[in-house]
Amino acid sequence: MDDDIKRVVVKVGTNVLTNKDNRILGPVLKELVRQIAVLYERDVMVVLVSSGSAMAGREVIGDTAITDKAIRRQVYSAVGQPRMMRHYYSLFHDYGMRCAQVLATKRDFDPGIHRENMINCYEGLLSEGIIPIANEDDAVSITMSMFSDNDELASLVAELIDADRLIILSDTEGLFTGHPDDEDSIKIKEVTCNQNVEQYVKASGKKEGEGRGGMASKLRIAKGAAKKDIPTYIANGKRANVIVDILDNKEVGTKFIH
Repeated sequence: MDDDIKRVVVKVGTNVLTNKDNRILGPVLKELVRQIAVLYERDVMVVLVSSGSAMAGREVIGDTAITDKAIRRQVYSAVGQPRMMRHYYSLFHDYGMRCAQVLATKRDFDPGIHRENMINCYEGLLSEGIIPIANEDDAVSITMSMFSDNDELASLVAELIDADRLIILSDTEGLFTGHPDDEDSIKIKEVTCNQNVEQYVKASGKKEGEGRGGMASKLRIAKGAAKKDIPTYIANGKRANVIVDILDNKEVGTKFIH
């Protein structure tokens, strides 16, 4: 691993954290935390941007009579967020590590006092060796204050803390020239921010379940981060050791560079 890598933002999507029955996968969470602990021992601090709160809340509440989609998401997320943090707190505690929750809306990243407060919060946590776990504040984040998805949140956090790498974990191995399941499809190993690969998005896209993001969003976010000199990766979050392998310069996922 390059010696200059000290700060990494890892975004993990809903499809990585859940199974086909939309239930949170404990083993995936454990593997995710294990890898962050490995990096911690190498003096690399990780900010984890974690989806899954709405699904975790749905596991608790089940079906609801709330018909408004926005309110339903608010309720599921409000219930599921502490449940997700309880999982993470316990898993990090097993490694003698501490974690903290950082919720935000898009307005918090606008220039001004809110942005300064966000910077101070992250810098304070990282200086104490505490793993920030970021997510959108779904309970209050509606319409104009919403991120397009957690990929956007991850890229904004990466810029905020001057991250050395951004890793977007999804349920696909990266960007392909066609659908990942097609025999003729080829994984694109590296993309520059000015390279025209948008033509492949529709063919390679996979339905993202309850998450708001998709491959088009991931491609846009990855290129945007690369333009700001943050090398970015899209990779399969259910692949064993995926984060560590990426930072060890193994050919994993699709890499986006300036």
